Amino acid sequence: MTTMLWVVVPYMAITVFVVGHVWRYRYDKFGWTTRSSQLYENRLLRLGSPLFHFGILLVALGHVGGVLIPKSWTEAAGISESVYHFLAVVLGVLAGAMTLAGAAILVYRRRTVGPVFSATTRNDKIMYVLLVGTIVLGLGTTVLGNLTDHPHDYRETVAPWFRSIFYLQPKPDLMAAAPLGFQLHALSAWALVAFWPFSRLVHVFSAPIGYLTRPYIVYRSRDPKHGTRAPRRGWESLNQR
Repeated sequence: MTTMLWVVVPYMAITVFVVGHVWRYRYDKFGWTTRSSQLYENRLLRLGSPLFHFGILLVALGHVGGVLIPKSWTEAAGISESVYHFLAVVLGVLAGAMTLAGAAILVYRRRTVGPVFSATTRNDKIMYVLLVGTIVLGLGTTVLGNLTDHPHDYRETVAPWFRSIFYLQPKPDLMAAAPLGFQLHALSAWALVAFWPFSRLVHVFSAPIGYLTRPYIVYRSRDPKHGTRAPRRGWESLNQR
């Protein structure tokens, strides 16, 4: 079971993530979109969308710093464990709260605004469940661990296990030794990763790079002085028109 959960599941999720995006881009380019509903309602969207997107960006940066960067690197940079832990908790809770508040507003908007609810697909509902569930599990594990004064040092278990997946030298025993909250958070995250290519989340990988290389648009003036030829004087015959 340990190998299945912490080796097979991650590699299956990564495979589905990569292959799914390739398939989606090749066969569903017109569906590669956020499916924006701004035209239906704008007031709640202007509040919830920035909260969610800025919050999730901070969450992603926090995971990069906490999971991908080894503990030895921060210690070598002169950052003590107590300082790192304080910053990680404060910024993590702030980012998680922002993300969760933004997601709550967006879900409320999607459920209460008629046209937005009508445009909501089954995939959207699954995406929101996985996304909000992953956020709640991560935020709850962090808060509860500090409230009980027994915070788990995930950089000794979760972080090296996660990096070992990409080193192709998985160490499932490390994750098996982590508390249940971290395990549920990781499984929920892998489920979200596997479902990602089949949801509107694909827009994360969209960028208007084509604008840098596309030809400029030629605008023609209505002023006859700026035409390609000088206008003739006098009347023109009907045969010349």
